[in-house]
Amino acid sequence: MSAENTLPGPGTRSATPALAIVVAVLIGAAVAVALGVYGKAHDPRFFSINVAGFSSPTAVKSWLATLAAALAVFQFGSALAMYGKIPGIGSPRWLGPAHVWSGRLAVVATVPVAVHCLYALGFQDYEPRVLWHSLLGCFFYGAFVTKMLLLTRKGLPGWALPLAGGLVLTGLIGIWLTSALWFFQNNGIIL
Repeated sequence: MSAENTLPGPGTRSATPALAIVVAVLIGAAVAVALGVYGKAHDPRFFSINVAGFSSPTAVKSWLATLAAALAVFQFGSALAMYGKIPGIGSPRWLGPAHVWSGRLAVVATVPVAVHCLYALGFQDYEPRVLWHSLLGCFFYGAFVTKMLLLTRKGLPGWALPLAGGLVLTGLIGIWLTSALWFFQNNGIIL
């Protein structure tokens, strides 16, 4: 066996699991802080692009956030089924790919919302709901980056990915509760 065959390659374990977790968490925390600092330091533009068929940019954001939250709830249920945590429900072969794609689509749905929030509004703190929304938005993307980095590591403890996924879900549902739900409660279910 040559020396080149023993070197770690992509997707192999090159650090201890604990170090991989710490590095992923630190990078995720840096992303969350960077978003918050940019959002606070950036001079808000207070405009965005509307999507045809919707009454306002806020309606677009609310519906995209609702789509992302629904996909995240599916992610939670599919993860429970894949880990065998729902008695009497197996894990059909299509569930794994559906889990992966629902996560990808959920994040894609959040990107225009986040861009609008950061660029048009910035990090706001003029009332508790808005402050929580800003904090949760930064937290969500930090947790998402952490989870994506952990997905590339082998040999992690069994709790690491479910915890990271749970934090991503918590952040996204918190964002939805402090934005889309508030919008629908104050404006009705409108497009």
